[in-house]
Amino acid sequence: MTVRVVLADDQPLIRAGLRVLLADTADLVMVGEAGTGAEAVRLTRDVRPDVVVMDIRMPDMDGIEATRIITGLPEPARVVMLTTFDDDEYVYASLRAGASGFLVKDMALEDILTAIRVVAAGDALIAPGVTRRLIAEFAARPDPAATPAPVRPAPGNVTEREREVLTLVGRGLSNGEIAAELSISVATAKAHVARLLTKLDARDRVQLVIIAYETGLVAPAS
Repeated sequence: MTVRVVLADDQPLIRAGLRVLLADTADLVMVGEAGTGAEAVRLTRDVRPDVVVMDIRMPDMDGIEATRIITGLPEPARVVMLTTFDDDEYVYASLRAGASGFLVKDMALEDILTAIRVVAAGDALIAPGVTRRLIAEFAARPDPAATPAPVRPAPGNVTEREREVLTLVGRGLSNGEIAAELSISVATAKAHVARLLTKLDARDRVQLVIIAYETGLVAPAS
């Protein structure tokens, strides 16, 4: 599969570097670049990329607001935030806006390419350690902008095994780790996660983690 990518960053040098990086890959192709959040939104509507690599601090419209608009489109692209600023508040705001990944610009180039592929495949970036802590804290915070009822697994809809899988997803375990924990195959673990995504109307694993915390299956770190 060829992944169509839009780059949104107000620094031409950053865009140029990412453009060269993508040009050297066979499965990733850049279909546009934007220097503001508003341009990123317009370009996404026009060219319909698979993934938008989005900076946070941009003129005209910041990357978080642009992400909120893009992920709310009828056929939304997935968004990976790529920023110099790894402040917790930016992570929370990005996830609330619908981003499926959060990267910093000093990461290894190969890791950035891998992240784009992972997000394009429908997954999200939930790494152990810092990201797990950030998502745990995020899930425990009220959203001041909206107060919808939390999504809760219906007893008649989610099986006991799926609850176990959801709990382990909430703890940040990968499909392989879930398989080892429950003594099942990786393919079975992947199938359980896919069914949870469908049953809970979750966009990706980030939302499954949030649901696990909101429903009390996993307790936020103190």
